[in-house]
Amino acid sequence: MYNAFFGFTDSPFNLSPDPAFLYRSEQHEEALANLIYGVQSRKGFIVLTGEVGTGKTTMLECLRDFLESQYIEFAFIFNSRINSDQFFEMIAYDLDLRCQRTSKTEVLFALNQLLLQQSQQGRTTVLIIDEAHNLEWEVLEEIRLLGNLENRRGKLIQVILAGQPELDRKLDAPNLRQLKQRIVLRCALEPLDLGQTTEYINSRMEKGGMPGQQVFPPDLIADIHGRSQGIPRVINAICDNLLLTCFAMETRIATVEMLDEVSKDMRLEWPGRRPRGQRSRYADETLEQAPFFTRGD
Repeated sequence: MYNAFFGFTDSPFNLSPDPAFLYRSEQHEEALANLIYGVQSRKGFIVLTGEVGTGKTTMLECLRDFLESQYIEFAFIFNSRINSDQFFEMIAYDLDLRCQRTSKTEVLFALNQLLLQQSQQGRTTVLIIDEAHNLEWEVLEEIRLLGNLENRRGKLIQVILAGQPELDRKLDAPNLRQLKQRIVLRCALEPLDLGQTTEYINSRMEKGGMPGQQVFPPDLIADIHGRSQGIPRVINAICDNLLLTCFAMETRIATVEMLDEVSKDMRLEWPGRRPRGQRSRYADETLEQAPFFTRGD
């Protein structure tokens, strides 16, 4: 809606996980490099964790682009609320296995055959599972057993588990200690700091078609960082709403008043924010300490 007003060639703060808008911070570069290294080196099990909205799915999309460019077979499971039967059925569909896809036994035979064929050609196969913290215990056990598929060159299938920090806590459970021992690489995405938030916003504005942006002044970006707590998804939502507000008010500079309104509409909560309706402690002290004046003083 506001693209023409600002001269954007693409929406800079789209919430979709678009690899073209990936902000390549040091931690994101490191995480992507570890994922690619783990696949190429046939490490077996890799875990990617991060709080909601820190960019895990975007990382996985970048990895998918890499796998496709290298003609590496992969299955991507995006709905993790499944049982073990559904788990094997989804693998069979994604890898286009020629078998009775509702039969776990047939899927395993067909999968093993595919993995051996890929290995003979010097290739590997990858299984990516997003939102892995939601996986049932029995599905996690089935995933562990897939790690038994190996030869002298390494694991025949590389498994990437991506999820919220709850995934780490789940993997610490005593009944999953065998799976935990097989995890060779771990990557974690943290919220952005103020400097990274500034670079993130400027980078997305530039990729959207506005280099050297001046819509968000430095002091406003500092406020955006505080209210978003450095979570990229929240930053996107705030900035998208601010751009829409600017468009509606026919101005090309966002203000803190606009940010206050957007924060209210989004029902944002952040450290140090006063509960709604609560007066400032300093305002109360000022009233108590102010001298009493009468007319004529």
